[in-house]
Amino acid sequence: VHFSLEPARNQTPTSPNPHATTMTSFLSATAAVRSRNGEKCLPIHNSEGGATISVSFDGQNLAIGTGKYPTASYHDDVGIDHGITQAPWERRFSPYEFNGGTTLAISGKDYAVVAADTRLSSGYEILSRNISKLHPLTEKCVLGSAGCKTDVDQLRSVLDIKMKVYAHNHRKPMATPSVAQMLGNTLYYKRFFPYYAFNVLAGVDSEGKGAVYSYDAIGSFERTPFSASGSGQSFLIPLMDNVISHKNRLDEKRDLEAEEVVEIVKDAFITAGERDIYTGDAVEIMIIRSDGIQKELFQLKAD
Repeated sequence: VHFSLEPARNQTPTSPNPHATTMTSFLSATAAVRSRNGEKCLPIHNSEGGATISVSFDGQNLAIGTGKYPTASYHDDVGIDHGITQAPWERRFSPYEFNGGTTLAISGKDYAVVAADTRLSSGYEILSRNISKLHPLTEKCVLGSAGCKTDVDQLRSVLDIKMKVYAHNHRKPMATPSVAQMLGNTLYYKRFFPYYAFNVLAGVDSEGKGAVYSYDAIGSFERTPFSASGSGQSFLIPLMDNVISHKNRLDEKRDLEAEEVVEIVKDAFITAGERDIYTGDAVEIMIIRSDGIQKELFQLKAD
């Protein structure tokens, strides 16, 4: 076999026969293949320098081979080249699925309110209109999670097991700040393959004060006056900044009663549902106090 870096002689820029075999350099041929499939090709190494290979190009398909023998074509389903000139078939799989949903938690002087919509989606499909995104961990603490339903379920199972172990060992339920730390640790343990869950934690602490904790995907958290997560987060946070945190307002800030906060939550989810297709059907609201949890369901539009 003769190898040469020199371009083939008598090569014409275009050929009247689209299937005519012409000669070109190895570098220009591989560059052409790379430019067409967007992938790096497996290089052909030899001990005698460059190579001269035959190329057939009909304006759409690039085939590389030797003269009278069948050529390996770049075009799908035409020839076999064992991945040398044609990029290998690529299959993609994601372990995550975004099932939508929005959660919101607000803390008060002696209560916390946590809410989430009940819609479960996948792309443009509504899979269910009655899926709870709130999960009580104790009688004074509730976890709200949006995101991938399977990851949320797995996270809940892990937390429930840890809560039971703690209750058996210490003969008492875990305090809300301790639950917040445990949740942060649990998420951090999975930092290299995180739970695809957007979490808020709401409850009352040992002093009876409302407590809300905001989390990122790998367990970093902080105690905040309110927290929102999920697909409607960007619609709720500006509203909460105004009516809960009282930012950029000149009127006097006052402590809101739980009933007032519940009405604010209803209005907030109506607003989010108007702009976010993954938020709707109903909003489940839980009011957490030292003496227990009160539940309420408020219907949203179902389209």
